[in-house]
Amino acid sequence: MSLTGTSFLYTLIALAVAAVVLPLVLWSRLRGPRVVRAAVRVLMLLFAQGTAVVLVFVLVNNENNLYDNWGDVLGTADHVQQAADLGADGTGGIALHRLPKVRQTFEAAGGSGMHAAGGVRVTQLKGRVSGVNAEVYVWLPPQYREPSYRHHRFPVVELLPGYPGSAKAWFASLDVHEQLLPLMRDGQVAPFILVAPRTNLLAGVDTGCANITGTVNADSWLSIDVPKMVMDNFRAERAPQGWAVAGYSAGAHCATKLAVAHPDRYRAAISLSGYNDPIGERNSLTAQTPALRHANDPLLELREARTPPRIALYLSGQPHDGYEAAVALEQSAKAPTTVHVVYIPKSAGGHTMALWRPQVVPSFRWLTVEMGQSRPTEGTTPLVPSSAGARHAELASGTASRAAAARRQ
Repeated sequence: MSLTGTSFLYTLIALAVAAVVLPLVLWSRLRGPRVVRAAVRVLMLLFAQGTAVVLVFVLVNNENNLYDNWGDVLGTADHVQQAADLGADGTGGIALHRLPKVRQTFEAAGGSGMHAAGGVRVTQLKGRVSGVNAEVYVWLPPQYREPSYRHHRFPVVELLPGYPGSAKAWFASLDVHEQLLPLMRDGQVAPFILVAPRTNLLAGVDTGCANITGTVNADSWLSIDVPKMVMDNFRAERAPQGWAVAGYSAGAHCATKLAVAHPDRYRAAISLSGYNDPIGERNSLTAQTPALRHANDPLLELREARTPPRIALYLSGQPHDGYEAAVALEQSAKAPTTVHVVYIPKSAGGHTMALWRPQVVPSFRWLTVEMGQSRPTEGTTPLVPSSAGARHAELASGTASRAAAARRQ
C-alpha cells in the first residue's frame, strides 16, 4: 500500500481500533498454561503500541508531507543515475541552447490537496545534465488556459521543501495554490506557474541542493534540468527575469543559495526560516567538510562576489531560527542586490507548517512587485520588517508591520 494513500490510513485506523478492543475482550478469557497466556497478553500489548506508533507517524507524515513513499522512510530510495564533474557553472561544458527540447507527459497528481484549485500535475523527469531521475509537480495559474492569454508567457516560481520533505508539501500542507488562486484571479498576485521538484534525492541525507562530484548534482537538477523542462513544455518566461525560487527551512537555505549563485537563472528568492551555514542541517552533505560548508554558504558567497548579483531576496525568520541569518545577508548586500527582512515573533509559533502557511500570501505579494509583474496599489502594506508585536493572523494578511506599529503608539 502507498505510504500516503487513504487505504493505508484507514487500514491502520481499523488495526488500531482492533488492537484496543482485543485485549478488552480476550484478556480474562484466555485459556491454557500461565506462560502461554502471559505471552499472548504481551503480544496484544505490543500490537496495540505498534499500531498506535505507526498511526501517529502516518498522521504526522500526511499533515507535513515529510516522506513520499516507503523508500524515503526506509532509506532505500535513490534518484541519482550519475554525478559527473559538471564544473563551476554546473553545465559540464554542455551548450544548453543546443540540447533538444525536453518533451514530457503529465498526469494528475494524487494525494491530499493535489486536486484543489484546478489540480496539480506531475511528471517523471530524467535530467540530461544532472543525472537525476525524479518527479516534478506543476501547477498552472487560472489565466493559463484563457484565450486572451494564449500568447502570454508566465513567470515561474520553483518551490523547495525542507528536509526531510516531499515536493508535494507546498501544495498539500502549505496550500500555496489554494491561497494564491483567488488573488491571481483578482490581479493582486501575478499568475505564477508553480513548480515543485523533488529535492530528497539520496537515502538518509540532505543534498544541500549542491553539486558534489561522484555523489549528486542537485544544483544542476534544480537550476538547469527542471527549468529547461518547464520552458520546453509550458509558456514560461525565460530566465532569469521571469524566474524565482522559494523554500522553507532547508529549502529556504537552498532558495537563497541558488539565487545568489545563479543570478543568470533566478531574479528573486523567498526564504522562510532559512540559514546560511550548511551546518544548519547536520544531515546535509554540504555540512560534512569545511570546504563544502564554505562553498555552499550564501552569506560568504555574497561577501566574496566580485560583482554583486542582480537579485532580490525576501527573508523571514524568528530569533535563532532564520532572523539572524537574514540580517547578516541584509548587512552584507550591496546594490544591485536587495534584501527584504521580515521579523517573525516567537509568539507566531515554531518551526512548523503552521508558521509558514500564513507567510505564503505576503511573500508572493512582495514577489509580484519585485519581479515587475504589477505595481503596488493603494493600501498595499509597505515593505518593511514586521515587529515582535505581530499577531499570527496579521502575518497571513500581510498587515503585521502596520498593526504592530499601531499597537506601540
